[in-house]
Amino acid sequence: MQEVNSSENLKTAYDNYYENNDETWRMLGAKYKVEHIVEVCKGYTFNKVLEVGAGDGVILKLLSDRNFATEYHAVELSASGVERIKERNIPSIKSIQEFDGYHLPFGDESMDLIILTHVLEHVEHERMLLRELKRVAKMVVIEVPRDYRTGVDTRIKHFLAYGHINVYTPTSLRYLLLTEGFEIIKDLTDTIAPEVTKFYTFKTLKKPKNFVSTFKIDLEHSIKKVAASVFGKKLEEKFANYYTVLCKKAEHQPDIF
Repeated sequence: MQEVNSSENLKTAYDNYYENNDETWRMLGAKYKVEHIVEVCKGYTFNKVLEVGAGDGVILKLLSDRNFATEYHAVELSASGVERIKERNIPSIKSIQEFDGYHLPFGDESMDLIILTHVLEHVEHERMLLRELKRVAKMVVIEVPRDYRTGVDTRIKHFLAYGHINVYTPTSLRYLLLTEGFEIIKDLTDTIAPEVTKFYTFKTLKKPKNFVSTFKIDLEHSIKKVAASVFGKKLEEKFANYYTVLCKKAEHQPDIF
C-alpha cells in the first residue's frame, strides 16, 4: 500500500498562513473554540492532552491558562506553526512536533484526550486520520464548521479559498464518526458570536461601522438563538455554524470493509 502523507503544497500554504495571518483574529476564534471544548468535556479530567493540527498553539495556550489538563502535546503540519507554538512557552507542554498529517508519533492509548478542532474539513483522507486518533487517544474532541448548505456546490471557490475540501452537517459528521467506530458522548452546536462577526465585518472587510450595522449583527444572532431554543435540536443544528463532539472508541467496532 502506498504511504499517504499530506502534500508539500498544503504544508507550504500553512507556513504562509502562520507567517502572514492576523494574530488578533486567530485569538478571537480560538476563544470560542476553547469554550466549546471545555463545555463538552465537563465532568471529565485529563492528564495528557494532544492537539492534532495545533496551528500556532493558541488553543493550547488558552487551555493551559484554564488549567484544563496536567500536560500538553502538539503536532502540526507546518514548520512555521511548530515554531509559533514553541515561542508561546506554554506551561506544561511536553512535546511539539511536526507531522505528516496522518501518522501520530505516540503509542496506543497514550493520550487521555486528543483535540481536533477545525482540521477535519481540510483532510484529504479523513477516515485514515480518524483511525489514528482512535488508536492513540482514549477520548477525542472534534469540532467542524457547519459548511454544508443547499447549493454548496455553487460555492466551491469560496470554500477552497479557506482550504475546506470537506463540508459537514452535524448529521454527516455523526455518520462518519459512528461508521468509524466512535461512540458520541456529548455534542453541542453554536452560532458565530457577534464579537467575531463584528471583527470580520468592520476590521477585516472594513465595512462602515454604525448603529444599524452593529444592531443587525446582534439581532440576527439573537433570532437564531431564540428560534433554536424554541423549536428544538433539528432547527438548532440547521442554524449552527459550529458542531463539537466528545467521543470515544465504541465497544463494538463496525465492519464496513
